[in-house]
Amino acid sequence: MDRLSNTVRPYAWGSTTAIPALLGVAPTGEPQAEMWMGAHPGAPSRITRPGADGGERPLTEVIAADPERELGPAAVARFGPRLPFLLKLLAAGAPLSLQVHPDLEQAAKGYADEESRGVPADAPHRTYKDANHKPELICALTPFDGLCGFRRPAEAADAIEALGVGSLKPYVDLLRAHPEEAALREVLTAILTADPAEMADTVTEAAAAADRLGGAHAPYARIAHHFPGDPGVIAAMLLNYVQLEPGEALFLGAGVPHAYLGGLGVEIMANSDNVLRCGLTPKHIDVPELLRIVRFEATDPDILRPEASPSGEEPYETPADEFRLSRYDLAPGAAPVELTVATPQIVLCTAGAPQVGDLALAPGESVFVPAGETVQASGTGTLFRATVVA
Repeated sequence: MDRLSNTVRPYAWGSTTAIPALLGVAPTGEPQAEMWMGAHPGAPSRITRPGADGGERPLTEVIAADPERELGPAAVARFGPRLPFLLKLLAAGAPLSLQVHPDLEQAAKGYADEESRGVPADAPHRTYKDANHKPELICALTPFDGLCGFRRPAEAADAIEALGVGSLKPYVDLLRAHPEEAALREVLTAILTADPAEMADTVTEAAAAADRLGGAHAPYARIAHHFPGDPGVIAAMLLNYVQLEPGEALFLGAGVPHAYLGGLGVEIMANSDNVLRCGLTPKHIDVPELLRIVRFEATDPDILRPEASPSGEEPYETPADEFRLSRYDLAPGAAPVELTVATPQIVLCTAGAPQVGDLALAPGESVFVPAGETVQASGTGTLFRATVVA
């Protein structure tokens, strides 16, 4: 078992205070958006093994040296010789891009196509960074809000019509006149292909109206404040607005448009960089591919609330196999909790001062537990455990 040294990514949308507050350190004044825990090649965690030269080694290197020892035979047989998930602390101080992720087949085909056409891996117009899908789960540590999935066309029409912006009336008419899938597809397509200058004027007018109306329109005014003139502001009004309380979680599957707006959470995902953006970003938007990937169906967001099992584990059940996230609330004086499993684990402390094996953890600290290693948790605090289904 190894304590992890993790990288914090300074994306512009990150909170300047949330991660430092959890870690108990002074803010630097710079955004601190995500702390990565795992073996993603972009920013792998680092460990120091007893008997090594005393220096830190990337977890990617440690796993590559002996995948079956670190990951276990079952995980290697199912997912290959790599850790199939990435665990994060995510701190949104501003909205993230409105986006969707492909399913596994779409990702494999899209990646193969761009490889065959010689699109450079780091090209700004590259859509598929790898051949994997990217299901993900966000669990709130603080009040957390976001957008998830299309709402019913009639509800979207009511919200947009209430703004009283004349240039949005064609969208309202489309949403009311067509069946669900056609209505959502036609309106999103119209938003993303509209004349940029005309759309910027429409967004400006819509943002002012949303600010005046407040209430249910307030989130869209807030989005527009961060992304003035961005067509994603109007696209966002097609989606469900979701508020999570601490401990609640949201699963995002393939083809579901979503955006995180604010708050601190624990996020876990399949180890992939495949993101297709719909708006709220200066980055490349591949409209034709996006419209092929998006699932144009209205959904009610399924907020996950775990229940404790006799073992004390509180799992967040999802259809993903690449990851399994669960929570443990350790009470004073309680018996140690058994964490031993036949798959690799990352265990993250988010509160208190628990002990994992022989390592004492503070909030924001984490450990990597190789497959099959005997380990218990004790003391007082909150732990999140990430592993795989194998």
